[in-house]
Amino acid sequence: MKKLLALLLTVVMLLALVACGGNNGNSAGNNAGNTGSNNTSDNAGAEDTSGDTAASDIKVGFIFLHDENSTYDLNFINGAKAACETLGITDYVLKTNVPEGQECYDAAADLADDGCDIIFADSFGHEDFMIQAAKEFPDVQFCHSTGTKAHTEGLDNYHNAFASIYEGRYLAGIAAGMKLNEMIEDGTITADQAKIGYVGAFTYAEVVSGYTSFFLGARSVCPSATMEVTFTGSWYDETAEKEGAQKLINNGCALISQHADSMGAPTACELAGVPNVSYNGSTISACPNTYIISSRIDWAPYYEYAISAVMNGTSIDADWTGTLSTGSVVLTDLNTDVAAEGTQEAIDEAMAALEAGTLHVFDTSTFTVGGETLTSYMADVDTDADYTPDTEAISDGYFHESEYRSAPYFDLRIDGITLLDEAY
Repeated sequence: MKKLLALLLTVVMLLALVACGGNNGNSAGNNAGNTGSNNTSDNAGAEDTSGDTAASDIKVGFIFLHDENSTYDLNFINGAKAACETLGITDYVLKTNVPEGQECYDAAADLADDGCDIIFADSFGHEDFMIQAAKEFPDVQFCHSTGTKAHTEGLDNYHNAFASIYEGRYLAGIAAGMKLNEMIEDGTITADQAKIGYVGAFTYAEVVSGYTSFFLGARSVCPSATMEVTFTGSWYDETAEKEGAQKLINNGCALISQHADSMGAPTACELAGVPNVSYNGSTISACPNTYIISSRIDWAPYYEYAISAVMNGTSIDADWTGTLSTGSVVLTDLNTDVAAEGTQEAIDEAMAALEAGTLHVFDTSTFTVGGETLTSYMADVDTDADYTPDTEAISDGYFHESEYRSAPYFDLRIDGITLLDEAY
């Protein structure tokens, strides 16, 4: 029905253009029909960019799991708006609060029927529904962030993207370790009390890779550091995240970080006076006394790359991985009122080494699993139905994260990290 309505609308528009003498085929839509409570249209004026297809002839759709109240989704929303402004795209649609279910397919189909040339989605659970839409609308490009299946699906119009955020988390972990050292030096804690608490959403590889890289960054400067991790079973649950952080604080964790999307954990830290390393953006305005730094993925470079490919008629990588050098992995400004002295210098030194390839986050000489140093590990990169390990991930002395596909596949449980619950 949606495609029939779109076809009828197109016929009516063509008849109208003929009656008016035409407009050289360069009419741009105005999103007037997007009035649902979960839809937002942004059509700020901008000049057309050059290319095989003018910016005024491109329409872009975005699907977000939550809205601006989620730090995760706000980060994507900001990237989408920035990319469209840079490229001069004036016709784009933002669909917010789209669950990880059939609603995602419905949203994608609506956007395709509405004339979008390329459609993006931002959450792991959107993937199967984006693939469903890609198969139904082969002339539309579908791009999905954090997914794992594009390199095995073999669809010309379906693509995954992620970034080497584990490097950003490692750098943020250095800030955490420097703060622990300061607390040890001033007598707030002892070396054996340098315990980090981490609020995670699920036990997916993405979360495991994140908290492990953060921990390795902290331990690179504070060797006595340990970590406890609790899970909420949700990407966005402010109450559960706040309770999780409080549980970790009650367990004696001297510093808290997170891979969850609300202000729950940072707020708990501010109330308790416990240092916090956030994720996806600065929380300094709400937590000025405890916030240290945050790592995040800047999605604007990917959006610009993929949209430009559509404009220029070029192909989009099935698996795209942003890096520090592409500007996709970034840190917020350091809160020097809370951070330890020398933190920025330590971060800058490590960042330079990461970019030069002389430092690797998952260097197997820096961690053990069950007391053993690993020389081999078969990772589940192709993600079949049985989660069969299929790719040797360790070579040259380190685990090669996000090199064989864009989404993380590091799922090792290293020594020094304790999981308080594993229900998710």
